[in-house]
Amino acid sequence: MKPALIDTNILSFFFRNHSLVVERFQAYLNDHDKINTSIITYYEIVSGLKHRDAQKQLTSFQEFVSYNTVLPLSTSSATISADIYANLRNKGTPIDDIDILIAGIAIANDLIIITNNIRDFGKIENLEIRDWSK
Repeated sequence: MKPALIDTNILSFFFRNHSLVVERFQAYLNDHDKINTSIITYYEIVSGLKHRDAQKQLTSFQEFVSYNTVLPLSTSSATISADIYANLRNKGTPIDDIDILIAGIAIANDLIIITNNIRDFGKIENLEIRDWSK
């Protein structure tokens, strides 16, 4: 299994015990030491949990993060993201900046992206995508 970056929606499925996603997390961890996610996904999950005052889930997520890898937004990934943004805008097919930043982090770190948002991430060139929810 190739090294991967886990998108927000797949992490949400994992924390809701989606059986296929949990199974694929376990298979991934057989090949790799840690799960990779991005600082953007970290922000999305933490802000959502804080908004809902979901302290138990926030504690669980923070524990998960402590055992895994949160990749930062670097100048390299920001530059790649800016290129993606310009390319999609020029084609008339823009997507959310959050998804562009996550894709930039994946590409900068030579990772495939695990998401069920195929519609948006599928518009990005040079990004390999897998959906663990199906």
